[in-house]
Amino acid sequence: MLCQAFHRFGQKLIRRRILQQDMAEAAPTRSLSTLDLVALGLGHTVGVGVYVLACEVASNQAGPSTMICFLMAGLSSVLAGLCFAEFGARVPYSGSAYLYSYVTVGELWAFITGWNLILFFVAGTAIVSCAWTLVFDNLPGNEISQTLRESISPHVPHVFVEYLDFFVVGLVLLFIGLLTLRNSEIFLVTKVFTLLKILVLVFYITSGFIKGDLHNWKLTEADYLKAGFNDTSSLGTLGSGRFVPFGFEGILRGAATCFYAFIGFDNIVTRVEEVQNHQRSIPMGIVISLFISSLMYFGVSAALTLMVPYYKIQPGSTLPEAFLLIGWAPAYYVIAFGFLCSLSASLLGFMFPIRQVIHVMVKDGLLFPVLARIHTGTYTRIVATVIFGIIAVIMTFFFGLTDLVDLRSIVTLLTYSLVAVSVLILRYQPEMQNEGNKAEVQEDNRPSAEQLTLQGLFFPCSSTPTPLSGRIVRVCSSLLALLLTLLCLVLARWPVLLSGDPLWISVVVVLLVLITGLTGVIWRQPQSSSPLYFKVPALPLLPLLSIFMNIYLMMQMTAATWARFAVWMLIGFAIYFSYGIQHSRVA
Repeated sequence: MLCQAFHRFGQKLIRRRILQQDMAEAAPTRSLSTLDLVALGLGHTVGVGVYVLACEVASNQAGPSTMICFLMAGLSSVLAGLCFAEFGARVPYSGSAYLYSYVTVGELWAFITGWNLILFFVAGTAIVSCAWTLVFDNLPGNEISQTLRESISPHVPHVFVEYLDFFVVGLVLLFIGLLTLRNSEIFLVTKVFTLLKILVLVFYITSGFIKGDLHNWKLTEADYLKAGFNDTSSLGTLGSGRFVPFGFEGILRGAATCFYAFIGFDNIVTRVEEVQNHQRSIPMGIVISLFISSLMYFGVSAALTLMVPYYKIQPGSTLPEAFLLIGWAPAYYVIAFGFLCSLSASLLGFMFPIRQVIHVMVKDGLLFPVLARIHTGTYTRIVATVIFGIIAVIMTFFFGLTDLVDLRSIVTLLTYSLVAVSVLILRYQPEMQNEGNKAEVQEDNRPSAEQLTLQGLFFPCSSTPTPLSGRIVRVCSSLLALLLTLLCLVLARWPVLLSGDPLWISVVVVLLVLITGLTGVIWRQPQSSSPLYFKVPALPLLPLLSIFMNIYLMMQMTAATWARFAVWMLIGFAIYFSYGIQHSRVA
C-alpha cells in the first residue's frame, strides 16, 4: 500500500499537459509582426547589462578581453535561443518556458520553471530600478544621495540609511501605474525607448572608436608606473597586462557575469498568441534580437577599453563615466540620457510579463486565483502587478545590485537548461500534430507492449517515434543532466586537473565515456517528422551543449546566491504542495 501511495504521488508530479482547444478561446488579436518582436527582444536584452556590467567586468575580471566574455555568454544565449525558437514555432500559446516544461517534463518541473520566471521578472525590476536611480543620482554629482543621507541620518539608524532609497520606491510605483495602461499603449512606449537606446549606443561605439587608442589593449608595467602605480612586481589587482590581463580564469568569471546581459530574449515567446505568424516570426525575432544584442555588446566593450585603460575603470561605474575620464562631458549627458531611456524600457518589459506568467499558472490551478484579479477598465491584472511590484521594492532595500544580478542569472540558467531538456525530449516523442489548434498524440498501430533490448537501444526497429523510444529518451536525458552536472562540478576544480592528479582525471574520463554513450543512445532513436518552420539543428548535440554551458556558468555563482535561491524555492514548494498539487487543472 505504501509503495502504491508513493507511485500515485510520483505520477502527480510528472503528469503532463495536453494542449487543448480551450487554451486559444480567449486569444488576443494577432497584431505583432517580426519587427515588433525584434523591438521587444532588444527592449529586454539591451539594458543594465551593457551599461553596468561592461565596466564591472573590464575593471577587475577581464580587462580588454571583455569582448571575449560577451562572445562566450552570447554563445550560451544563442544555444538557448535556438531551443526557445523551436518551441515558439511548435506551440502557438503563451506561457514561455513554463508551458514548454508542462507539455514535456511534467507538472513539478513546470511549477519550478514558472515560479523561477516570476523571480526572474521581479529581480529584473529591482535591478533596473537600482541602476536607474544610480545613474540619475550621478548626473548632478551625487548631490541627491548626499542630501538624502544628511537629512535622514539624524532620524534613522545608520543600518537603514544604506538601504533606504525613496527614489526606488517612487520609480517602481510610477511604473506600476503605467502598467495599468492598455497593452498596446505599453508596447508603443517600449518601442520608442528601445529605438532611443539603440541610437545612443551607436553614438557611444562611434565615439569610442574615434577617441580610442589601440595601446590600451597592450599595456605593460611601464604604463602602470607612468600612471602612478609604484609596486608592479606582480601587478596584483592590475593583472598581468596585455589583452588578457587576468588570464583564462578571468575570462570565465567575466563570461558568467556577462551572461546577465543577454537575459530577456525569451520574453518574446510570452507574446505568441499576439503574433501574426508565430512559426516564422518567433524564431526570426529571437535570432535577430540576439544577433543585434551581441553586436552592441561587442562594440560597446571594445569602445570602452579602447577609450580608457582598464585599470582606470572603477568597479560599480557606468558607461557614461568613461567620457568624463577622456574629457567629453557633453557626451556623458547624452549617454546618461540614453541609459535612463534604456532602463525605463527594461523596467516596463520586466514588469509586464509577470502578470502573463501568473495568469497562465492561475488558469492551470497552480497559484491562488486572487493573483489573476483584473481591473475591468483596462483588463490589467492589477493584483499581481501591485503585489510583485512591492516585492521588487523590498528586494531593492535588502539586496545589493550584484546580489540581484547573480540571483537573476542563476534562475535564468536553470530555466534555459530545462527548456533545452524539453526540446531534447519532445523531438523524440510519438508524433504531435496540430489540427484545428488541437494537439493530439498520434500513435500508430503498434504492439501494446514493446520489448526493450540492448540491440534496440542502438538499432530501433521503427523509423518513427514510439512510446518505448520516447521513454528511452526521457530516461537518458535525465541521466545526462545528472552526469553533466557532476562533470561541471569536477571541471570547476580545473586547477587540480591541470596539476595532473590521476584520480580527478579518471573521474572526468569516466563521466565523458558515460555521457558519450547516452548521447549515442539518444542519437539512434527515431525523431519526430512533424513539419516546423524552425527546428534546432544537430540534435542531440546542441541542446546538450547548451545544458553543459548553462550548468558550468551556474557553478561560478557564490554560496550566498545559492542560499537566496533556495529560500525562494522553499516558498514555492510550500505553495505547490499545499495548494497547487490539489487544485491542478490537469488533475
